[in-house]
Amino acid sequence: MTNEAINQSISIKSNTSTILRQSLDEIAYFIDSLWLENGLSKNTLSAYRSDLEIFANWLFTTYQKSILEATQVELTAFMAAKRADKASSANRRLTVFKRFFRYCIRQNKLKEDPCLYLRQAKQLMRLPVSLSEKQIENLLLAPNVEDPLGLRDRAMLELMYASGLRVSEIIEIKFLHLRLGEGVLHILSGKGNKERLVPFGAQAANWIQRYVDEARASILGNHTSDYLFVGRYTGEHLSRQAFWYMIKRYAIIAGIEGHLSPHTLRHAFATHLLNHGADLRVVQLLLGHADISTTQIYTHVARERLKNIHQHHHPRG
Repeated sequence: MTNEAINQSISIKSNTSTILRQSLDEIAYFIDSLWLENGLSKNTLSAYRSDLEIFANWLFTTYQKSILEATQVELTAFMAAKRADKASSANRRLTVFKRFFRYCIRQNKLKEDPCLYLRQAKQLMRLPVSLSEKQIENLLLAPNVEDPLGLRDRAMLELMYASGLRVSEIIEIKFLHLRLGEGVLHILSGKGNKERLVPFGAQAANWIQRYVDEARASILGNHTSDYLFVGRYTGEHLSRQAFWYMIKRYAIIAGIEGHLSPHTLRHAFATHLLNHGADLRVVQLLLGHADISTTQIYTHVARERLKNIHQHHHPRG
């Protein structure tokens, strides 16, 4: 290879690196801005970054452009290339793109929004999977409370069903968040860092007290921890994955079939409250939803439950 060819190759690689690096830098600035201004959770920020970096790499590979050079044409082509994805995934991705490009316009890095005329895909309403009250009872009875870990798991399940907490919220509870005598938790929500007080009942309080008195020290061993629910001999809280596997294991013991996740207990909390006459606004506050439209999905679940009861018990159902 001649010196001229080598220099040309180096120049091309340098240009390639510069274009892609510019895109990744702009994404990083945007993510930092979201963290500073909105206090979004690590998981949300990670998802935003992933969506944008996938697009930036595709844009460079296909068109040799940086993300600030994207037009409606390229965005449409990218969405078409991902058409096999679910409508919910496509809509989430478009929301991220709109937020990113609007940020760039505010920062005077762009004059026009390439997402301006893009519309979200139509998607069917997906009702959250909930459990019946009998299934919840069986799930709560599944842990072996004679074992320290089983007692911890029973206390976690009782609290999750009694409070409707998110998985990330329940695993990160510290003693300073807990007012056991009052039956209240002080929660700093991962979605926007909003504070809220979450009540829980006497049943959950009793199981938490029993776990603290009888099992927590044994699980900790020689470690100390500020977290309420701890892993064996670590002093750290459980991971989301560990909690997910715990739920799956107890679902099998309880004879519960089908898809089940830690979020299912949150769905059951909301659905059972509405089934027993709770006000939708109250459920919204308890769940920590910023928008009541997010909570309204549970009215559909409750309605489906009533229809099933009618069909099963009415002679002409």
